[in-house]
Amino acid sequence: MISAQNICGEGMREEAERESRRKSDGRIKIAAWVFLILSLFLMVFPLFVLVTDSFLGSREILERFGPVLAGTEGRAEFVLFPQYPTLRAYVRLLLDSPDFFTAFWNSAFQTGMVLAGQLVVAVPGAWAFARYRFPGKRALWFFYMLLMILPFQVTMVSGYLVLNTMGLMDTHWAVILPGIFSTLPVFILKKTFAAIPGEILEAAEMDGAGEMRMFLSIGIPLGRSGIFSILILGFLEYWNAIEQPMTFLKSEALKPLSLYLPDITASDAAVSFAASIIMLFPALFLFFSGQEYLEQGIAASGIKE
Repeated sequence: MISAQNICGEGMREEAERESRRKSDGRIKIAAWVFLILSLFLMVFPLFVLVTDSFLGSREILERFGPVLAGTEGRAEFVLFPQYPTLRAYVRLLLDSPDFFTAFWNSAFQTGMVLAGQLVVAVPGAWAFARYRFPGKRALWFFYMLLMILPFQVTMVSGYLVLNTMGLMDTHWAVILPGIFSTLPVFILKKTFAAIPGEILEAAEMDGAGEMRMFLSIGIPLGRSGIFSILILGFLEYWNAIEQPMTFLKSEALKPLSLYLPDITASDAAVSFAASIIMLFPALFLFFSGQEYLEQGIAASGIKE
């Protein structure tokens, strides 16, 4: 009888503990959801404000932001939606701003050439690091990693001297060439190619496939997620690049969108808002279109190690 009571008591205590754990887990989940929602709101809200402000008229902008942009008396006002929304800023930007299209073309050309060059240089380079053994491989890989963690400010002077010696300063290639030989794509793709099962490559070798055939028929298809991830990351980096163009480009005709926006005066604030929205579209479209590949590529690269 005593043992039965003890068993019942232990069962009730275990049930109470399980119920307590369930409640605790529920509270943790609710707190996590609240934290994530607040974080999402803080990240999205500035973008929402940017979109709504792009529909403001010049008079409404002066009334709201005059103390900040024009030095008028009073305080800047915040209103969630414009009272008199207008598309005038977009019309002016797209129909009466040739400098904007020049900057847009510069960004597209520089970014596109960097990505094309990375495909030519980084993809076979990463395959070589993943597949072959050669003298000095560890030392060379160490230097690749060292260059990857160095910020632009550290290599800025040396890069300037090299480009100036080559006569490439104030040309598109001053931005394109350093981007082509970036080390991050090699790092990501090397891990991706190294994750390809060796049995597949051995079977291909037994079937008589050469190195080039294995690279084109096995490496590139199986490393597709990594290749797409470096393209997406590279686009986001060089489409929004500021330091490199600011350092290496002096001519206004060569400057990309990232340097065009800061030159817009306070009187054209609505145009600046509209230009920012248009500049976001290619990056957002590419990111959401390739988000799955980006996640797979980063996971396959072994960055978590």
